[in-house]
Amino acid sequence: MQVIKRLTNQSSKSETKKRPLRRAIGYLGQYRRMTFLAYGALFIATVAQLAVPELIQNMINTVTNGIIAKQVLTMPETIQGQALDRLGLTMQQVQNNANNAETLLVSAVILILLFAIMRGLFAFVQAYMAEWTSQGIAYTLRNDIFSKIQRLSFSYYDRNQTGQLMIRATDDVERVRAFIAQGLILAVQAILLLVLTLSILFLTNWRLTLVVVGTLPFAFVLFMVFGRLAQPLFNEVQKRLSNLNTILQENVAGIKVVKAFVRQNYEQKRFRAANDDLYHQWMRVASIFSVLFPLIFLVGQLGQAAVLYFAGDQILNGTLMIGEYQKFSLYLVYAFFPLGQLGIIISLMAQAAASSERIFEILDAQSDVVDKPDAITLPPIRGEVEFRNVSFAYFNSKDYVLKDVNFVAKPGQTIALLGSTGSGKTTIINLIPRFYDVTEGCVLIDGYDVRDVKQDSLRSQIGIVLQETNLFSGTIRDNIAFGRPDATDDEVIEAAKAAAAHDFIMEFPQGYDTPVGERGATLSGGQKQRIAIARALLLKPNILILDDSTSSVDFATERKIQNALDNLMKGQTSFVIAQRISTARNADQIIVLDKGRVAAIGTHETLIETSPIYAEIYTSQLVDDAVPQEA
Repeated sequence: MQVIKRLTNQSSKSETKKRPLRRAIGYLGQYRRMTFLAYGALFIATVAQLAVPELIQNMINTVTNGIIAKQVLTMPETIQGQALDRLGLTMQQVQNNANNAETLLVSAVILILLFAIMRGLFAFVQAYMAEWTSQGIAYTLRNDIFSKIQRLSFSYYDRNQTGQLMIRATDDVERVRAFIAQGLILAVQAILLLVLTLSILFLTNWRLTLVVVGTLPFAFVLFMVFGRLAQPLFNEVQKRLSNLNTILQENVAGIKVVKAFVRQNYEQKRFRAANDDLYHQWMRVASIFSVLFPLIFLVGQLGQAAVLYFAGDQILNGTLMIGEYQKFSLYLVYAFFPLGQLGIIISLMAQAAASSERIFEILDAQSDVVDKPDAITLPPIRGEVEFRNVSFAYFNSKDYVLKDVNFVAKPGQTIALLGSTGSGKTTIINLIPRFYDVTEGCVLIDGYDVRDVKQDSLRSQIGIVLQETNLFSGTIRDNIAFGRPDATDDEVIEAAKAAAAHDFIMEFPQGYDTPVGERGATLSGGQKQRIAIARALLLKPNILILDDSTSSVDFATERKIQNALDNLMKGQTSFVIAQRISTARNADQIIVLDKGRVAAIGTHETLIETSPIYAEIYTSQLVDDAVPQEA
């Protein structure tokens, strides 16, 4: 198993080496067409935007030339020649400037309007496609996270809170989506706008362009410094948001317990404390960005002031014309515009980087229970289960929950597991369907080591009723047929009758179409447990596991369920965790556990004479059930 994990880790090493945000952006590869349209439209819209200052310069030059031409034409003929010589123009050129000024002006205005329309159209295409692409990536990430969560082993959930997982699949995904839809577009637009603008400025006036370029290193330093400062702050924000969500989720799920123990005030204080932590963390983020934005504007203003000074000097010296300066000043706005977006880009990028790191922590998580590369599909089983020198400890702990457990369950036998709390009963039934892997030894089913077969083929042949009953939103029929959605109504009813659930189901006005509410809120504990039993029986498994499955029903109902189970478990290997002697006494084998070890194995009659621990359980914990059973 360790070799398999090492191979798995090595195969994913190239992926995990990449920065999480870069990996998230890599999801754009799944939406190449939409991405191409979004960024192609962005490029065209940017070019259309950059064409406007050139047209404005032409407008100014047209107006200026027209005014000069009219002034020259109104001069006396004696001085017209001198004026033409000084202007370097011929009379024909002056007349053309005077006659065509209005036409050229109208043409320039029309072109500006056309470029504005083109820019607006392609900006719409870019925004729409970017949103479409980002929503697609969010959709894919959510599906990947949910799929991964479904495949992770039980030990992962033992170490991670539900609220943490929920936030990563929702809020963290949304922050990555927002960056791809907005932040990444802004970053690409800023780079594109800056490169094209500097190129045009350099061709227009390279001396002034060098002044602009001199301010860019300061902006780059700001970007790097604040980016490094912001990401861990946003990472902490997400952690504290997860803590807040965990408290909220626990309280909504356990609201009856909170009210029953009058703990509303305590829980409010606990929630308020988590909310305070989140608030103060956001204020730390706000303090960072309250410094960032003024610094960005300061750099921009200093750059503009320097350009204004040197441009004014060139105008005074006659080396820079007013129209050229007007064009340069408009392009200068485009050069400094990315600096104004810098704070937004840093904020979105830092949030997305922190969130993508949390997302890929789940996607890169290695399950403790994985199929071997050469795992086989388990054929239909007879139901023989053997524990051979099995020892188990959670999370590689040195404290063993099970130690040197050995027993064999023959096909069709009923095995009862008894012992005090913490003796290892639930751990045994968790090892049979391979919810956990043994630390030492092996678990065999029909001679197959459960680690050598595919998990789905193993678990599909095992019916399980856990101690904690979980129902899903939907109807009673949906919950009974959860493991076999294609089951007929007759099969569902047959399973319900076997679990002594049919009678109370038919008392509902909607019968099997009755909604059960969230987690079965509309049903009693005993009703939920009987539906869970019916759900397991509908699979007709060759191995049936009942984890204290009659603990929430009264004695009469237990007898109904037990009688039905006695008939249905014929030919099936059944493991029953029981706290009542009536459930265990008819078992083919009773395994008595004590501190993770097998203390005794035998039938009720044998153990009552030979096992002090079993006798103590019989006389103390289960004597109340034994009396009515004997009666």
